[in-house]
Amino acid sequence: MTVLRSVGALGLAGALGGVLAAALAAPLVGGGGLAAMSVTNTFVELPPAPREEPLSQVTRLLDKDGRPFAQFYEANRTAVRLGAVAPVMRKAIVAIEDARFYEHGGLDVRGTIRALLTNTQAGGIRQGGSSLTQQLVKNILVESARSDAERNKARAPNLARKITELRLALALEKKYRKDEILERYLNIAYFGAGAHGVEAAARRFFSTSASRLTLGQAATLAGAVRMPYSTDPSLGQEHRERLKMRRDLVLDRMAGLKQITPQEAASGKAAPLGIRLRPEPGGCAQSQYPFYCLYVQQELLSNPVFGNTARERQRRMARGGLTIRTSLDPIAQRAAERAIREHVSPEDTEVAAEAMVEPRTGRIRAMAASKRFGRNPGNRKNGPKTTFNLPADVAHGGGQGFQAGSTFKVFTLATALQQGWRFGDGFQTPGSLVPGQGYRDCSGRPVNDPNTRVLNASGEGEGGPHSIETGTWKSVNIFYMMLERKVGLCNVVRMARTLGVTRADGEPLKEVPTFTLGVNEMDPVTVAASFAAFAARGQYCRPLAIVEITGRDGRRTHVPPSCEQVIERPIADAVNHVLEGVFDKGTMKGQSIGRPAAGKTGTNNGYTSAWFAGYTPHLAAAVSVGDIRGSYRFPLQGVQIGERHYGSVQGASLPGPIWVESMGAALRRTEPRGFTKPDMSRFGGGHTPGLEKALAEEERKRRGNNPFGRRTRRLFEWLLGQSPGPSVALPPREPDRLRNRPRRDLPWLDRPRRDRAARPHPGRVREGRRHNRRG
Repeated sequence: MTVLRSVGALGLAGALGGVLAAALAAPLVGGGGLAAMSVTNTFVELPPAPREEPLSQVTRLLDKDGRPFAQFYEANRTAVRLGAVAPVMRKAIVAIEDARFYEHGGLDVRGTIRALLTNTQAGGIRQGGSSLTQQLVKNILVESARSDAERNKARAPNLARKITELRLALALEKKYRKDEILERYLNIAYFGAGAHGVEAAARRFFSTSASRLTLGQAATLAGAVRMPYSTDPSLGQEHRERLKMRRDLVLDRMAGLKQITPQEAASGKAAPLGIRLRPEPGGCAQSQYPFYCLYVQQELLSNPVFGNTARERQRRMARGGLTIRTSLDPIAQRAAERAIREHVSPEDTEVAAEAMVEPRTGRIRAMAASKRFGRNPGNRKNGPKTTFNLPADVAHGGGQGFQAGSTFKVFTLATALQQGWRFGDGFQTPGSLVPGQGYRDCSGRPVNDPNTRVLNASGEGEGGPHSIETGTWKSVNIFYMMLERKVGLCNVVRMARTLGVTRADGEPLKEVPTFTLGVNEMDPVTVAASFAAFAARGQYCRPLAIVEITGRDGRRTHVPPSCEQVIERPIADAVNHVLEGVFDKGTMKGQSIGRPAAGKTGTNNGYTSAWFAGYTPHLAAAVSVGDIRGSYRFPLQGVQIGERHYGSVQGASLPGPIWVESMGAALRRTEPRGFTKPDMSRFGGGHTPGLEKALAEEERKRRGNNPFGRRTRRLFEWLLGQSPGPSVALPPREPDRLRNRPRRDLPWLDRPRRDRAARPHPGRVREGRRHNRRG
């Protein structure tokens, strides 16, 4: 009965680990030969070795140059070979956990009895009763558990679990050599402070690697294994004191086994712990580039390339151990972040987002936003942070997006050129348009809207002749509504789809008459990739963030671009030719990046959002701006963004400058290159009746309204004796905050304000009266 009481107490304390209970208690309790025979069979007829799932490890993200910028993990672990672990660490762990590890099988009776006596005399746990192999079995069962019930069963402090554990340990000893068992144990054990495995522990505790551990460091980690929570050095001084006691115990044990000298043990015990806790950030919120990190993470979970089912992809990412090289360009990324930061504050409810995509590959070079990624204090909705991946669509962690505005006119332009329109072709336009007839969606159903009235934006007049160039450069709404009707609404929708356009929320595109005016909500990644197709002469490439994956086994899988020639090269060249004029003749006049570029502004009805999308032969980018609280309820009028006040935000007044500054910096190391010239035999020679006269009259009015031009003419007239002399009066000065701003930035000076009904549901389109949609 004394033996039984000792065994029972030992089972509860966990000191002996149940080994002696299996060998001694079972026959006594059984009371005869039958029980003895049952125990014999228990340890002769062994089960298969336990099922081993791949250990959870850290997945690391690298930029295009191979530098890490993020990591995520279920368990902070980096598995290493035994040869990559310092010999002193191997000795220390064996000394304190299982000194006769290399001498016994899975059951060490002598070690178990010795641990029983030592721990009984000490009144606590001084030595482990379970062999290293038994401890490995327990960790394997916990790690491989697929439910809480399985996990709790693997940890249950009862005799049945210990007997099962011992049988599996004996089976494991038959399967692996001793060094293989030790390697697996060192990689699976938990050391505390969130560090799983010896490599992660070396980094976390001492900012070093397992191969470079010193005697004192090795003894510290070996001491932590038995009591990882109560010796966690990240939890304060009291825990560190307990850790030091455990370290000293390991040093004494190593000296007792003559693995080190008594002098080495004394010197080690006199030294401080030397803890140098290294942060091991996990998750995208702690990444250097969180929005890009989130995009990659969501791509791993949603793309069938990385697993046939969602569950398979989730499990693969959770287990980790992957090294993922991405297409992120740190130079472009910093350029985008800096340009946004110069114009928009994280505290603003108005948000700016930008994505940069490389033509001909679809590789996403940058993703930036004005908000920081994460949760606001108290989980407030509005603040300097957001959990939405603002540059991306819903499938990649983004929100509903913003209406893309007049950037969509490019798809109507491409459709017209595809159908044989030439440069200079155009027609007379009225001052307003009701799309009451002539519009059909791709199912052939009429989608006319007789209740919508489209007006030209300020500065476009009450109508007149326009060609595809002037209609694009000035972003004339009525011209494009009429052009869309002439080439066919469905053809324009198909062109957009061909160029990769999908709504940010994943819903089908809204095929309505105002499609060309950009009523669909979009995200910057999608828009940038679409415009990149024109830079690539008609070759559309699916946005690509992951370039290469290296598995835990070292095998590399290259992820090639997914590209397709979707429109003819000459058509893309013609589109590029027209969109280049936006910078020197259109809405972006006066803004340049000092190299050939093409693009399109976009400002939405009621100033609910603003865009600029543009490209060079090397890089495409799209910038969106809108209110995060709801673009329809909070239009961009009379707003303070950053340090500047805006009467209204237009594509050229805020997204445009962000694009110019970011692209200029992103391409500073890239040699400028121009676009391929258009085929004038195919696209030249068009004509718009009355256009030349209208342009001449417009130029005459422009010069006549320029006070400096009038003074110059009077000066020449005076010099020629044709007038009394020039006036010296200067024009009235604008307020300081308005001086030197293009007139297009000051719509309230050019035209009366119109009342606009707020849209009731942010992110949803309800066709109604259309006013002054400006490009």
